[in-house]
Amino acid sequence: MSLSLSSNAFSIRPTKYEALRRRFSSQFISPIQVSSSTRAFSVSHVYSPSIFKFGRERLNPITASAAAAAETSPSSFRNKTPKDINVLVVGSTGYIGKFVVRELVKRGFNAIAVARERSGIRGRNSKDETLNDLKEANVCFSDVTDLETLEKSVEGLGCDIDVVVSCLASRSGGVKDSWKIDYEATRNSLLAGRKFGAVHFVLLSAICVQKPLLEFQRAKLKFEAELVKEAEEDDKFTYSIVRPTAFFKSLGGQVELVKDGKPYVMFGDGKLCACKPISEPDLASFIADCVLSEDKINQILPIGGPGKALTPLEQGEILFRLLGKEPKFLKVPIEIMDFAIGVLDFLVKIFPGLEDAAEFGKIGRYYAAESMLILDPETGEYSSDQTPSYGKDTLEEFFEKVLREGMAGQELGEQTII
Repeated sequence: MSLSLSSNAFSIRPTKYEALRRRFSSQFISPIQVSSSTRAFSVSHVYSPSIFKFGRERLNPITASAAAAAETSPSSFRNKTPKDINVLVVGSTGYIGKFVVRELVKRGFNAIAVARERSGIRGRNSKDETLNDLKEANVCFSDVTDLETLEKSVEGLGCDIDVVVSCLASRSGGVKDSWKIDYEATRNSLLAGRKFGAVHFVLLSAICVQKPLLEFQRAKLKFEAELVKEAEEDDKFTYSIVRPTAFFKSLGGQVELVKDGKPYVMFGDGKLCACKPISEPDLASFIADCVLSEDKINQILPIGGPGKALTPLEQGEILFRLLGKEPKFLKVPIEIMDFAIGVLDFLVKIFPGLEDAAEFGKIGRYYAAESMLILDPETGEYSSDQTPSYGKDTLEEFFEKVLREGMAGQELGEQTII
């Protein structure tokens, strides 16, 4: 991968922006070689740059000038009313992104949702469907994986940007896809936002980056470090890094199977991992809080849902209780996954095209054994008590809803990862 930028493209805060561009360029990762079979895993993120367009039906008036943004202070936009605050949301058509856009609109912000012309899993949603899905927000069709295209799109808005909210995340967790989305595209959103005045960046990360054993975790951490460095070097810029625990949807995959009489599958004794699951609306609300809350400035913010942490065993017990059935568990030895991963790692040396398959195995192993809670780096222990709680939605309520309505709309993407 390479990035070529022309210095004459930068008209706002040229000295600062040029320095930022040079630093990112020097730190950019080396190309990661994958075979054509591997590329299929990230096809939903590969699309041709196209001319951006607004959803005219919902084009809200935007009046603040980019020149005024160049002289803004860290807290000045927080003194505006929400309708005068322009929030650029990337990853807006993703599972969490849609909830975030709706929450920002509900709170009265001028939400500008960046979307692909074909969005959703494998680009199945048309522009009209995207416009309908992101009602009352301004929709800007662009390409976050191409910096030049994204910058032209933001420039075409004809306004300043106050805040960037990134909900970008690799759909598959594959090696190439992780660096393309979790690092490169997220970095592009920072560069484009900064060029047009953004002084605050809200990043949706993940609590699992505390123990980085997977490629997407390393990609997220690389960007987190660069975001923190940017704030250290420019006191007019702030950030909020949100690290949520497991989403409800990632724990609902067995509901219908158990409903049909199948056993609840778990690894080991069902106590290897625990989490404080958070609903998508509650997480979106917390992210929206980060736009204006000064107590969340320049902080890494781990967050979970209400109540105590739940192990897979306890999650299964909740489900059987709701169904009025006698608990029936299938306990799978974790060593089975270790063996499979070992085989795949060996085969990758012979067949490089299996690189992503090996990574997917490691992802499954990670979530089968590691808790999504605060990790004490000294003891290596996870703590439920130290993991903050937020919101009101519970996993039991989610299970009840899925038992009534099914998992429609809860798609996880090409691979089942959090």
